[in-house]
Amino acid sequence: MTDHTNPDMANAVELATELTIAWLGNPNTRTDAEHVPAFLGTMHAAIVKLAGGTANAEPEAAAPQEYTPAVSVRKSLASSDHIISMIDGKPYKTLRRHLSTHGLTPEEYRERYSLKADYPMVAQSYSESRRAMAKKIGLGRKPGAKAPAAKSKNIRSAKDAAQAHLSGE
Repeated sequence: MTDHTNPDMANAVELATELTIAWLGNPNTRTDAEHVPAFLGTMHAAIVKLAGGTANAEPEAAAPQEYTPAVSVRKSLASSDHIISMIDGKPYKTLRRHLSTHGLTPEEYRERYSLKADYPMVAQSYSESRRAMAKKIGLGRKPGAKAPAAKSKNIRSAKDAAQAHLSGE
């Protein structure tokens, strides 16, 4: 059991209780009554840890889990149209959203499967098409830089065509 003779521990219990009550008072919180004691214990352990003490209810750190990739690195990058995820073996044009659904960042994903820092998160063809679209709309130019000459010619010819059409020529 918890030692309540220490005033700091009693204060931690009170603070954890108040935080749990506030959490339950939130109308967006949906929980069962069976989860409340576990949340209270977790809140108390966090408060004690922040206060510099040791919590009795803290579980020991789990050993790092070994993850086996669904495919090899070579196979995951075999196609320029998609990247195959090492988590589930399915193809994706970009891995960022897929990784976030598994609670991973790209760095954690690379670390989990011992990948190099330059391992891509986006398929090559998708990256090239996005790059071409960005260049087409003018992204990446410095402020005040003029549009390429070909573009201004296209604008002029488009304006001339529109004028001709409106004037009935």
